[in-house]
Amino acid sequence: MQNEKRAAYITREEILDLLSAEEVARVSTAETADAPGHGEEYLDMKQLGEGVRRADGLSVPMGFVLPRSALRGDTWRKILAHLAARTALTSEPDA
Repeated sequence: MQNEKRAAYITREEILDLLSAEEVARVSTAETADAPGHGEEYLDMKQLGEGVRRADGLSVPMGFVLPRSALRGDTWRKILAHLAARTALTSEPDA
């Protein structure tokens, strides 16, 4: 369990390292904003294994949300590629 927590923390840090200073500022501002609009895509940084989510009009915990609208398209693609690579690594059977 401790290794899973550490891996999740490392993954979150790696994702945040992909953001530009401008994007970090927008994400920080988004944390205090209203919940994403209906249908808006986002990542829940506490549940990255769930992948991309779409706001459904219900309550979204904004403190740990990475909204797609706060990022440039290339950054969003890099994050998704990073998550896919991490998932592939963790799902490989032990040799």
